[in-house]
Amino acid sequence: MRVRGAVRPPGDKSISHRALLLAALARGRSELAGLLTGADVKSTARVLRQLGVEVSPIRNGSAVTVDASRITHPASRLHCGNSGTTARLLLGILAGQRFPATLTGDASLRRRPMRRVTEPLRAMGADIEEERGDSLPLTIRGGRLRDFTYTSPVASAQVKSALLFAGLVGGVSVTVREPYLSRDHTERLLVHLGLALSYHDGAISFRPSAVRLPAFQLSVPGDASSAAFLVAAAVLAEGGELLIENVGVNPTRTGFLVVLGRMGAPVERVNLRDEGGEPVADLLVRPAALRATEVAAAEVPTLVDEVPILAALASRATGETVFRQVGELRVKESNRLELVAANLRALGVAAEARAEDLFVRGTDRPPRGRVDTARDHRLAMAFAVLGTVPGADVRLSERGSVAISYPRFFADLRSIGKRET
Repeated sequence: MRVRGAVRPPGDKSISHRALLLAALARGRSELAGLLTGADVKSTARVLRQLGVEVSPIRNGSAVTVDASRITHPASRLHCGNSGTTARLLLGILAGQRFPATLTGDASLRRRPMRRVTEPLRAMGADIEEERGDSLPLTIRGGRLRDFTYTSPVASAQVKSALLFAGLVGGVSVTVREPYLSRDHTERLLVHLGLALSYHDGAISFRPSAVRLPAFQLSVPGDASSAAFLVAAAVLAEGGELLIENVGVNPTRTGFLVVLGRMGAPVERVNLRDEGGEPVADLLVRPAALRATEVAAAEVPTLVDEVPILAALASRATGETVFRQVGELRVKESNRLELVAANLRALGVAAEARAEDLFVRGTDRPPRGRVDTARDHRLAMAFAVLGTVPGADVRLSERGSVAISYPRFFADLRSIGKRET
């Protein structure tokens, strides 16, 4: 396949969630352009409507308005769909409310851990009841929160954001320290909106303001994680070049590009600019011969969602690539760690998950076989990209899961490529 032309990935999923939630806490009507139209972001909009927030329909090409007065007691359970971000960040907001609310989700989300968020929120003063251990459904009764300093055992943007939202709603100071810096979209948005945040000695500190968050306008950049699949398709192509437009290049999200550079596929950033406190660029990508590398544990927070597509690329590289300390992948939408290894083996690639590490040995044999996506959008997209190499025969167990984060993925993948004849 040769690549050509330009393509624009959908709006950033992480920023879309946070923009909706902050708009729900603001005074008046906010306007959000470029929101992701995927299922996860629609889950956030749906639960906000249940909480009395007016959120206009989320449609391609249309700005979304969020009109908030105050968050009110929901009449029924808040169903977060497949979205862990919705559930965990919403817990932070509900921690400062004076009513009970019960959160649930689909079968996949109900298997994912929640205590990493609920335990620090309890320490802040929230009352949280679990129905069946460390998972949804659970009921949270917001309380009078107290100033809080927390050292997180994991680098998690969701944990950090939940605590910052709790501080914002509860009017208390919050300090969070992480072993490594995780995504900082929440901090950037809060600073962009004029709130008081500071960094000191590796910790982020938030001090509340007596003034309610003002309504705002925001344009959401393209999602770096979605762009990664397009980048990978261009790197694996036989010729041409591809321009990927309007991509957020926040340093806490671009570890994928750093690793690709080490593997022999530098990606050029052009038209650099700033939008809403986030760095944005167009990415120019060309095919490249890949070599193996080692991904260190400290890098993982900046590329955790890109491990499946990096593993797919590693299967076409010379040598053995090692991903260190990626055990967090076991508690994503699926057990991504085991499934990445098992699916690569099903395609004829030597791959193995050992404890918390992933090992992938590259081959020049065409990948052929059936892939079990477990309805995990990132697995479906990663192996679809691997299926574009010459001679490949990659059969996905399903394709519909891509609607979670990139509804038009397969159409875009077809549009950028031209088969050699």
